[in-house]
Amino acid sequence: MKNAIIMGAAGRDFHNFNVFFRDNKQYRVMAFTATQIPDIEDRKYPAELAGELYPHGIPIYPEKDLTSLIKSMDVSEVFFSYSDVPHEGVMNKGAEVMAAGASFTLLGPTETMLQSQCPVVSVCAVRTGCGKSQTSRKIALLLKEKGKRVVVIRHPMPYGDLNKQKVQRFSTYEDLKKHECTIEEMEEYEPHIKNGIVVYAGVDYQAILEEAEKEADVILWDGGNNDIPFYQPNLEIVVADPHRPGHELKYYPGETNFRRAQVLVINKMDTAEKEKVNQVLDNLQNLNPQAKVIRANSAISVSEGEKIKGKKVLVIEDGPTLTHGEMSFGAGIVAAQKYGAAQIVDPRPYASGSIKETFQKYNHLDRVLPAMGYGKEQMEELAQTITDTDCDLVVSATPIDIRRIIQTNKKILRVFYELEEIGSPDLKEVLKDF
Repeated sequence: MKNAIIMGAAGRDFHNFNVFFRDNKQYRVMAFTATQIPDIEDRKYPAELAGELYPHGIPIYPEKDLTSLIKSMDVSEVFFSYSDVPHEGVMNKGAEVMAAGASFTLLGPTETMLQSQCPVVSVCAVRTGCGKSQTSRKIALLLKEKGKRVVVIRHPMPYGDLNKQKVQRFSTYEDLKKHECTIEEMEEYEPHIKNGIVVYAGVDYQAILEEAEKEADVILWDGGNNDIPFYQPNLEIVVADPHRPGHELKYYPGETNFRRAQVLVINKMDTAEKEKVNQVLDNLQNLNPQAKVIRANSAISVSEGEKIKGKKVLVIEDGPTLTHGEMSFGAGIVAAQKYGAAQIVDPRPYASGSIKETFQKYNHLDRVLPAMGYGKEQMEELAQTITDTDCDLVVSATPIDIRRIIQTNKKILRVFYELEEIGSPDLKEVLKDF
């Protein structure tokens, strides 16, 4: 048996373990390393999920300990198993691993994609924050309108008790409370629930699939963090962002999605420069000329939007879009400008606790507040930051109604953004062919 380490971020790493390593006697997984997500290291992948070869579970260490772990555990192979990382960053990790004496490995689709008995439509992206969730929502509704029982299976975000999160089913807002969801999880599940669509997520995606297939005609894989699908898709749809042209060639595994796409959705064309759109199209022509292209806008509206005019506003944006996705703005900034805000406030002087640390880590942010909420304490710090900020009102572009989960003395206006295709082909045509 080879001693191995899996590098991850509480998602792809656990999936790769479950499908490739759990019963594989050629490898002994000595540890996981964790990064990207707050407070996910210093845990164990529990014995109940790890299988017979791992009666004591598997420890999870901070990624900064990687070199010392390779040496102390006599590790011969390290498997890189997380996403939304620059190609250079992936190879920096590879260099660190090989400098310590181990091999550096990426597991591919054949070894990690599970087969479903139902047709599978996958929606992935080349980067976090491209507008994939808008696309998934629209596809789910189009399938529902055709009388199909569509079940969404979401890319994992298991940051709590892994045993309890083995298989999670969400069909009501009460389920969000029951599973103690973070804001990041709610941002993905709540819009589907509002539309009457059942969502599954968790840790063990074979067990999740078996439950979902009991109530589905079609499985919709709602990918996250620009990862590749966990299930073999029959229709593979990928979303690109012309605000970040060239990123489709520079990030892992976003470029893999870009090359694999049967359908590429270019979103946000209403706010992108023409030459940047053309750059994405040129890259597609070079790498994947067979893909169908859907052009789309991200149509923005605000409840009581007229109240923004002339006001000093605090803008809240979807957290991962700003952090992992490296965007400096999102739909909230676009909405504040569209509706005539006099000033967009810099929230950094008012940041509380870990929110202040977020700004220090992601120093490209200035006029936006990421909707961080990995646990009750951070949600309270987010609420305190909003309360302390000197502004007339708050413009919130997180996909959830943040007023349900935080208490503040500020009036909060919600930003809504939906996918709006331009011309032909559109999603309805693509799904009709499918």
